[in-house]
Amino acid sequence: MTVHNLAETNSVLNHFISEIRDLEIQKDSMRFRRNIERIGEILSYEMSQKLSFRSKTVQTPLGEKNVSIVSEKLVLCSVLRAGLPLHQGVLNYFDQIENAFISAYRKHTTTEDFDIKVEYLASPSLEGKTVILADPMLATGSSLVAVLKALKNMGNIKQIHIVSVIAAREGVEFVAKHFPENSHLWVATIDADLNSKGYIVPGLGDAGDLAFGEKI
Repeated sequence: MTVHNLAETNSVLNHFISEIRDLEIQKDSMRFRRNIERIGEILSYEMSQKLSFRSKTVQTPLGEKNVSIVSEKLVLCSVLRAGLPLHQGVLNYFDQIENAFISAYRKHTTTEDFDIKVEYLASPSLEGKTVILADPMLATGSSLVAVLKALKNMGNIKQIHIVSVIAAREGVEFVAKHFPENSHLWVATIDADLNSKGYIVPGLGDAGDLAFGEKI
């Protein structure tokens, strides 16, 4: 798997990352969602450069022009519920894309141990298509591996691009071991550690709660 860590290059992306981490700014859930969406747009632009393109002739009022457009059949699959703002950011740039949604959550057996449960999947056929997986927080990587297993029932996937906001290095290494070699990870920034409960440190907290409110 090829890892693209966009934080390695200074850009306006770092401004959005600083805001979603900030305790005070996090209190504005609408701003938090919008920043995640904007990060999704930037990740989408970067990712688009690795897709396949074809030539198309466009008729303008004054003539014709050959342009290059994306030729791949794309499906965007987001992990509920935290992935929804990121999903919208990708959708803003790939507006003709097919959409899929999957639930993947931690079911704790003890305070620190948990299993990943996948209980819902709505998806078109993935046969021969390129799948974009949107999950804002790549912590242990277990959720994405569980998602990959579930998606295999929907057809033979051509290629996978993961888009994520913040990842832990341990999670990146875990996902790289389980995803196909030709997969790509597009991530806004990578943090060094996970705590004993499997949360990213320093991270930003629970992305789902910050976007949509605390859950029971």
